[in-house]
Amino acid sequence: MPTDAPAGARPPARPIRRLLIANRGEIAIRIARTAAELGIETVAVYSRDEAAALHPRKADAAHALEADGPAAYLDADALIAAARENACDAIHPGYGFLSERADFARACIEAGLVFVGPAPRTLDLFGDKAAARAHAIRCGVPVLSGTDRATTLEEARAFLARQGAGGAVMLKALAGGGGRGMRPVTDAAQLDDAWARCASEAQAAFGSDALYVERLLPRARHIEVQVAGDGAGAVHLWERECSLQRQRQKLVEIAPAPGLAPNLRDRLLASALKLAREAGLSNLATVEFLVDADGAGRNDGEFAFVEANARLQVEHTVTEELLGLDLVRLQLQIAAGASLAQLGLARSPALVAGCALQARINLETMAEDGTARPAAGTITAYELPSGRGIRVDGCGYAGWRTGLRFDSLLAKLIVRVDAGGLPQAAAKAQRALAECRIEGVATNVPFLQALLAHADVRAARVSTRFVDEHVGELLAQVDGLARRRYVEASPQAEAAGSAGGRRAGARALGDDPLGVL
Repeated sequence: MPTDAPAGARPPARPIRRLLIANRGEIAIRIARTAAELGIETVAVYSRDEAAALHPRKADAAHALEADGPAAYLDADALIAAARENACDAIHPGYGFLSERADFARACIEAGLVFVGPAPRTLDLFGDKAAARAHAIRCGVPVLSGTDRATTLEEARAFLARQGAGGAVMLKALAGGGGRGMRPVTDAAQLDDAWARCASEAQAAFGSDALYVERLLPRARHIEVQVAGDGAGAVHLWERECSLQRQRQKLVEIAPAPGLAPNLRDRLLASALKLAREAGLSNLATVEFLVDADGAGRNDGEFAFVEANARLQVEHTVTEELLGLDLVRLQLQIAAGASLAQLGLARSPALVAGCALQARINLETMAEDGTARPAAGTITAYELPSGRGIRVDGCGYAGWRTGLRFDSLLAKLIVRVDAGGLPQAAAKAQRALAECRIEGVATNVPFLQALLAHADVRAARVSTRFVDEHVGELLAQVDGLARRRYVEASPQAEAAGSAGGRRAGARALGDDPLGVL
């Protein structure tokens, strides 16, 4: 059977009754929940070293894979065999792993399975960063100057030299995304080492060490636009602010992006739609841009296309909470043949009042140079907040022994406020983080609290380098929190609390500017 539809064609109508979730962790659980609401049975898969993980217990059935670690979730043949063995109609790849692999999508289709994601031709286009840049140029979308193909170290050295005094470049993996295989270079003396490290990361993450290079925008905000298409048309679902990153890995995401000038926002949205429509997008994708941080409040502010991720994003949750949509539901319905008009999306929805914010709770500690070090151990307590406007997508539980072979993401804390914008959302997220009780293994919860308390974060005076530039200041606050928690938990503090009653405890918490319990 053909493995790809012509550009501009909707997927053929085909009911999905049983779905294999080719992923793990919180996103596997997230997909299973929406599928259940649609009356779709689900089959989870798990590697041999994740038999005790939570996600196999959240599906209707679970299938053991015959491999350990990430390799289990990267074995396309094993996943397709599992889908057939369990009488599945479709496969949802989640994000990461095989989600952007055109060859996997084609193999699913050839096996008679619905691939819940964009068509293989779209994955081919956006999965090759040089091809995606060329597509943006054809569409008249601004890009940063750079090379448009696999580049040699010598070519990168010459490109850096052409930037002149004070010029800088970003090395990038030609395949993949998600901030992996990327490194900034601000001095020619850094290039050789950065090139070797970047190529090694790219090979490990994507199976290819091919790199390209582009001009580095010194102070940039990372803004991305969520788009949805049915093969015949596309709509935008507004944008997200993703500038709060550590080592080019996102920590906090916000919708909508605060402080964007109206015309600049319109140009970003129009550019994303042009790229999606010209690619014949069928399903979801995210188009990512860099915006000059100093010009974001001006209608003529500079922006440039970075990449397009033809899959569900980790941060899709803030778009859902802002607009009241279920993006996984949209994915499944479009994959089953529904048009945007049938789903009530004949045009892009109006932007509603409010602000949504996601904080990624990772199993990690932060070093003084900004490097995140993954942590592992047995979770002895796992209590997360709840209440109006608070959502948690997680995969932990008390008694689970975590390891170091997978991504450090444990849970995503998402909050929404109806008014007050980013300052109110950040304050709400900070308070919710204070209610988190995760013990037995290190997390970045205190670091997130310190970050969200920062005045510049609440005022959206940030760039993609904000965390790296302020890591010492933020870690000092985290250290102070740790000392205060030790004092408050000590026998002397408990005795003082007993003598002074609840009022003493209230004063101690009131003296803590971050509200840590």
